[in-house]
Amino acid sequence: MNTLFAILIDGMIYASWLFLVAAGLTVIYGVMRILNMAHGSFYAIGAYSAASLVGWYFNGDGDSSPYWSYALLLGCALVAGLVVGVVLEQGLLRFMRGRDETLMVIVTYALLLILEDVTKLLWGVDPYFAYQPYRLLGQSEIGDALSFANYDLSLVVVSIIVGLIAWYALNRTNKGRLLRAVIHDREVAMAMGVNVNVMFAVTFVIGSILGALAGALTAPAISVTPGIGIEVIVLAFAVVVVGGLGSIGGAAVGALLVGLTRSFAVHLAPEIELFVIYGVMFLVLAVRPQGLFGQILARKI
Repeated sequence: MNTLFAILIDGMIYASWLFLVAAGLTVIYGVMRILNMAHGSFYAIGAYSAASLVGWYFNGDGDSSPYWSYALLLGCALVAGLVVGVVLEQGLLRFMRGRDETLMVIVTYALLLILEDVTKLLWGVDPYFAYQPYRLLGQSEIGDALSFANYDLSLVVVSIIVGLIAWYALNRTNKGRLLRAVIHDREVAMAMGVNVNVMFAVTFVIGSILGALAGALTAPAISVTPGIGIEVIVLAFAVVVVGGLGSIGGAAVGALLVGLTRSFAVHLAPEIELFVIYGVMFLVLAVRPQGLFGQILARKI
């Protein structure tokens, strides 16, 4: 029973992290039809920004409450995602709207490599640590002799909140309905007076903020080192492919499926841990090539 509890809780924690990473990627693809390979760099920039600022905050001589560090994490994600998203979308991607999806993959992959070098220029190659917010919340005992960090458990709550906000914004607000109209038929939306260019810009910035948020919230739990963005984009890609490109619900289900499967492998067969994620992706795509919640798009002639 303890092993089962450990598998379920570990799987939920890992799934919540995967969803936070993949949410921004699937939002951008759902609206703009861009498989944004640079999303991993948004994650890395959010992590580096949070780790450096939190480290500065705790090394200072002020008497401020340590709990303000959580506000710093959120602030770093907002500012970093906003700045990077606006610069890239307005400085490059807006000139390439409507181009072939394969070309956009190549362009965003080039941006990933460029931004990886930019992070090295700004923060160097030494690891950054921001462990204080992680330790601050302590640990909880679950079941018999099972101990989990409360910070990890809080990520589950954050991912649920992010998912509910995204669902509400898309389905219960006027702007969300306009965005769904752009998703379903861009040309008709333009004919009805929807400013598609503004919708694209806002969507890309929201996706970049979500990517930076995932990095900022992960920074206290890891060693922030060069290359974390490239590692993350592979996992995020696996999740959105399993769930269905462009579907928030699909990203949630895909993250849960991958997270629980990986947790079972870690506890019961650790030698196949790296294989199971891609094994799940292979099995899903063999049955549904468009993913679990992906839509089959009609081809325009």
